[in-house]
Amino acid sequence: MTSQTNDTFDVLVSGGGIAGLIAAAAFGASGFKTLMVDPAEPVITGDEASSDLRSTAFLRPARDLFQRIGIWDTLAPHATPLESLRIVDTLPGEDGTPAVIRTERQFEGRESGDEPFGWNFLNWVIRRELARAVPDIPNVELRYGVGFKSLFTRTSEARVTLTDGTTLRAKLVVAADGRNSPLREAAGIGVKTTRYGQKSLAFTATHELPHHNVSTEIYREGGPFTMVPLADIDGKHASAIVWMNKGPYATELLNMDVDAFNATMTTRSAGLFGKLELASGRGIFPIITQLADRLSSERVAVIAEAAHVLPPIGAQGLNTSLNDLAELLALAENDPVDLGGQAMLDAYAKTRHHDIAARAKVVDLFNRVVRSEDDILRAVRLLGLKAVHDLRPVRRKVMEAGLGPI
Repeated sequence: MTSQTNDTFDVLVSGGGIAGLIAAAAFGASGFKTLMVDPAEPVITGDEASSDLRSTAFLRPARDLFQRIGIWDTLAPHATPLESLRIVDTLPGEDGTPAVIRTERQFEGRESGDEPFGWNFLNWVIRRELARAVPDIPNVELRYGVGFKSLFTRTSEARVTLTDGTTLRAKLVVAADGRNSPLREAAGIGVKTTRYGQKSLAFTATHELPHHNVSTEIYREGGPFTMVPLADIDGKHASAIVWMNKGPYATELLNMDVDAFNATMTTRSAGLFGKLELASGRGIFPIITQLADRLSSERVAVIAEAAHVLPPIGAQGLNTSLNDLAELLALAENDPVDLGGQAMLDAYAKTRHHDIAARAKVVDLFNRVVRSEDDILRAVRLLGLKAVHDLRPVRRKVMEAGLGPI
C-alpha cells in the first residue's frame, strides 16, 4: 500500500491491552487528540484459547484515575471489593495432607482509609468493558487490525508508519505494546531480564467457604498461592487464583486432569476454604523481572509491561503501569505546549525510574524469600511477616507504599 501522511495526532498509543486502552482514554479525556493501534482485535470472552484468565486488583489510586477519566462507572459493576489482605505462612503437610499453618496475619484496608483498599476484576472482563467504553470518550480513535511498523523522530514530532503502510504524525508516541514491545525496540531501548525458573498458573475456582472479600496469600516453597475474591459463580463462592511454582511442576499442574487438580489445589490452599473446584480454563505464564534500560527516547515514552514486568506479587504489576500513565499524563497537562518534548520525557523517566526500580527490588527479594526451601529463609519469612504486621508504624508504611508510588 502506498504510504500516506494525512493524519496528525497529539498522542499515538501503540498497544491495545488494558494499559494501552486506559492510556488512550486518559489522554483523550484530557483533551489530547489520541490514536490507539493494535494488530489484534481484543479478546473479550473467557473461553477462547487466547483469553487472559488472570485477574487484576486495582488499588485506590487506579480507581481515582478511572473516576477522573470517566470509566469507573462502567467498570464498577464488575468489581469485587477487597476489604483486607490475609497472609498465611505454611509448611508442607505430610502424605498429601493440607499444609501446616505456622502463622497468619491480616492487613485491614480501612486502616488506611474508610473504603476497600482495592477492587478485583477478571482481566478479560476489563478488556470487554474498556473496549465498549473507550470509543465513546472524546478525542479517542481506536484502530484494531493495524499495528506499529517503524519510527522516525525529529525534535518537533514523530512519524510512525503502521503495518498497513499509513504514516502518521504525533507529538508523543507511547509504547504500551507489552514486554516484547516493537516500539521500544525501534526506539533503541534494551531490557534487562531476570528469570526465576518459575511459572504461574492463573484460573478461577469455586470453594465451599466464603472469602468475605478478603484476599489471601498462602506462602510455601515454590511461590505464593494467591486467592483474590470474585463474585459468586452459579451460587458458589469464587476466587481468582494465581499459583506460582517451579516451571516443570507448573506445567504438570497445567496438564493434570481436573479431579486430581482440584484435590491438589485444595491441599495447597491449606484447607482454608474447604474443597476447591476449577471453574475456568488454566493459563500459564513465565515469572520474570524485566526492566527497560531507559523509559524514554526522542518523542517516545515507554510505559507498562514495555517498561517493566514484575512477578505477580502484591498487585504491583498493572498498578505500577497506571502510576506510569498518571505521571506522564500529569506532565502533559501541566505543559501541553511541550507535549512529547525532551524536558517532559526527561522528567517522566527520572520520576518513574526511581519508583519502578524500588518496587522491582522489593518484589524480587520478596519472591526469592517466599519461594525458598531454605530453613534460614523460611525463618526470615516468618519473622518478617510478624514484624511487618505487628509493628503498627511499619504496617502502615507498607500499606501506604502498596497504594501509591514509593
